[in-house]
Amino acid sequence: MKENKVSNEYVYGKPFCLILLSVIFLIFATTAILPAHMTGDEALKGVGLDEKLNARVPLDLEFVDQEGKTVRLGQYFTGQPVILSLNYYTCPMLCPLTFHNLINTMEKMQGLSLNRDYRIVTVSIDPGESKAAMREKARETYSGLKWINDPRQRWTFLMGTSTSIHLLTSTVGFRYVQLEKNNFAHPSVFIVLTPDGRVSRYLYGIEIAPSDLKLALIEATDGRIGSSRVMNRVLLYCFHYDPAGRKYAVTAVNLMKIAGGAVLAMLVILIAVLIRSEKRKPEVGEGS
Repeated sequence: MKENKVSNEYVYGKPFCLILLSVIFLIFATTAILPAHMTGDEALKGVGLDEKLNARVPLDLEFVDQEGKTVRLGQYFTGQPVILSLNYYTCPMLCPLTFHNLINTMEKMQGLSLNRDYRIVTVSIDPGESKAAMREKARETYSGLKWINDPRQRWTFLMGTSTSIHLLTSTVGFRYVQLEKNNFAHPSVFIVLTPDGRVSRYLYGIEIAPSDLKLALIEATDGRIGSSRVMNRVLLYCFHYDPAGRKYAVTAVNLMKIAGGAVLAMLVILIAVLIRSEKRKPEVGEGS
């Protein structure tokens, strides 16, 4: 009987309670950790982009810039289109690569310049971002903009609270997932905004063709950008955005109309020249 009493005390006493509590703790701890360590397939389900063309971004949202100053998003909309990029500054590979490729694209783009025609605003999607990481990313990016007079005025880096970040990303349809601390899964896209802050076009991919970037910026201002508005109108007439291919393509019908009009104009000019030259021929008298 004494032995049985000791056994029951072991099973139902303090040791048993400690074991039970440990098991419960492990269950809750595992459940809490799982969302932060999702599998690749689970993470990708929450990552993507819901295009919201013509949506107006909240211009009154407040962020902190690379100088440590509190700023409003609206102060970067000064009559020019804005390229919005949503990234995070501790990103090890994808974000630096897209920035590098964007710089190369801008250098190759003819007719438009970051110096005068448009600007770029990068907002971190990480509410726990550090100012030091933001300043380092800005410094690293500016080092590649040798051809820009004052890169700090033309490409701004911002960080904000989870509320301001969520309002901005949800407005433009940008969906991302935090896998763990300082690690996010997010789409690779640049968002072209009109001078009054409306979504005009989404440009996808790690590398963007110079022609696509130029056409998107021209489209965002309805041709009111650059040195030749006439040429801008021609480009917008000849090219259209293909949602399936996610790039700009030639509008065959409009191009044929232009070609047909050019041929017709040349024929009219040729006929006019022939008629004029015929009238200038000296008259030949009878019997000569």
